[in-house]
Amino acid sequence: MKKVIQKMSLVVFLLSTTLISACTQSLGAVESTQTASIAAQGPMDAKEIEAFADPLFAKKMKEYNVAGSSFVVVRDGKVIVNKGYGFADKEKNIPVDKDTVFQIGSVTKTFTALAAMQQVDAGKIDLHANIEEYLGGLKIPNKTGKPVTMYDLLTYTPGFELPDETTFTGPQYIGQDISMDEFLPKHMPTIIRPPGEAYTYDNTGFLLAGYAVEKASGIPFAQYMDEKVFKPLGMASTSVRLKPDLMKRMAANYDLNGEQRPLEGHAPTDGPQGSIISTAEDMAKYMIMQLQNGKFDGKEIVSQKSLDLMHTHQVFADDIPITTVGFENYFPEYTNGQHVVLKGGNITGHASLIVLIPEQKTAFYMSYNNDSDMRSDIFKEFMDHYFPEKEKAEPVYLPLSEKDAQKYIGLYQNTRGFWNRTSIAYENGSLMVEDATIGKQKLRMIHPLLFVDEEGSKIAFKEEKNGNITYFYYSTPKNVSLAVAHSQKMDRKETYSDVSNSSSYKTYINNLSALSIMGAKTGSQFDPTGTMTQGEFIDALVKANGWYGFPGDEAINRKQLAASIPDLNLSAPISRQAAAVMIQTLKQLEPEATSKVKLQDKADAWATDAITTLASQGIVDPGTKISADGSFTFRAKDLLKRQEASAMIDLAFGYHSLPVKW
Repeated sequence: MKKVIQKMSLVVFLLSTTLISACTQSLGAVESTQTASIAAQGPMDAKEIEAFADPLFAKKMKEYNVAGSSFVVVRDGKVIVNKGYGFADKEKNIPVDKDTVFQIGSVTKTFTALAAMQQVDAGKIDLHANIEEYLGGLKIPNKTGKPVTMYDLLTYTPGFELPDETTFTGPQYIGQDISMDEFLPKHMPTIIRPPGEAYTYDNTGFLLAGYAVEKASGIPFAQYMDEKVFKPLGMASTSVRLKPDLMKRMAANYDLNGEQRPLEGHAPTDGPQGSIISTAEDMAKYMIMQLQNGKFDGKEIVSQKSLDLMHTHQVFADDIPITTVGFENYFPEYTNGQHVVLKGGNITGHASLIVLIPEQKTAFYMSYNNDSDMRSDIFKEFMDHYFPEKEKAEPVYLPLSEKDAQKYIGLYQNTRGFWNRTSIAYENGSLMVEDATIGKQKLRMIHPLLFVDEEGSKIAFKEEKNGNITYFYYSTPKNVSLAVAHSQKMDRKETYSDVSNSSSYKTYINNLSALSIMGAKTGSQFDPTGTMTQGEFIDALVKANGWYGFPGDEAINRKQLAASIPDLNLSAPISRQAAAVMIQTLKQLEPEATSKVKLQDKADAWATDAITTLASQGIVDPGTKISADGSFTFRAKDLLKRQEASAMIDLAFGYHSLPVKW
């Protein structure tokens, strides 16, 4: 979910202890040269790694308000450094060490992929057969006519409409025992894109992969992982379940403000998509096996052929590697030309990252106890320090004619983060990309289908055989949620018989129609000047907000909206002031600092701030004119027309960079 990183200081003791170890390193010129030479060979020397990592973790933990973190580096089959920083529980002054237990979240998916490949090795699962053959009779709703396979599940390409519909987490699941047999038939999303067509980060796919392992092996998933993976690797402090003896060593969970959060469990209890808990000590063994062709302590855990699939990129967007079997490769610009596979994981209050550089026989792992993205900074610094990028030639950019640009132009929506809408347009000889997070950027063409933005991030388009563009993939650190899935081109060619081409509302109406937020009232008519009920407006806002893919999100949104205005009546027409309050309830915008808007007509006291805040951001319908001095009339108590609703909703929740110019 969206995270706002708040920079707050950690306790003095944390800063002093982490900085002391860094400051004890000699800063003399000779040793500095030696240290730089060691670093150039990759992470090999414990003292050099600590001299690099100690001040880095001190700085980043302060910046991201992280209480405690583990960090372990392995190379050539050995643990070079394994240490903790800060506190597992800051209230009790319990430090993080190599045996501190963390919830590793989606790093679990790599273990599930390993288990699935073990079953492939054993001949019990065909990687490319219909996965329903291994689900004990469970059926997957599928509108495409193309069966989904284990390979699709493990490469994040099964094509589910709501890939997070099975992601149930919360304190209420602690102590419960909910089986996959019980859970899955009640919570199965539908496949709407042909499997293999597009990458969409997928929790359901890995839940089904683990279920297939359970059915094919005849062993309950948690027991299977204990017997076939954890015990052979000597991972005595790792479990699919929240075992009481391990929970005694578990790091506390914190939010971004540093407040302790309750521990969360999973439904189903055994979560192949994200329920594993582990320690840095155990994860070091897992990484060593990964870098030793599937072998550990003389035992073959998985075949080299299967491990090669886990380490070889299987899904690409043009030349951008996205996934292997089980692993991913976010932000390839951070890899500095090295072959890297990685996996991040989150559960509320804990975050983790595993990074493998197989050709260098090097890997590192970290877990920490809040939801920030500190790990991305650590990853970038690690790669820049040990595997700096070699000079590369600047690409020669190709011109793009207005005619050739037409196939790219349109409105796109992310296939997982539905709130991410992006516009591609053609301006002054270049493609322009715009979304609400990254703003507007000019794209330069490396070759047809592959472009780069002004900050060096690539965007790759996917083309059908008939030449139509269907998706793009955009790997930009400015919006992580864009990089977790392909974005699909939406059809906004729909026209309504009662909306003229000259209407100032036409673009907004077509955008919302393409996104299935608002459509025809009857037949081919939009009814632009008709009114909406409060219930209809709430329905449109929930879709527009885009936070409905996870269980419970839609209910939370609806509850917030229902409480935002006095005297809610779902069947009553909605006023313009009530619509403004509801939009602001979900957007939570701050007034634009340079705006001096002045509302001229009367609005109820409960609505005034929302109206002026939206107006300061340019979120008003075309019928509301803001004068040069900032004065405007909103007609606050008039009933909201459908065309006015389309404009305000699109400006607030569409691709537009705020503030929108008046």
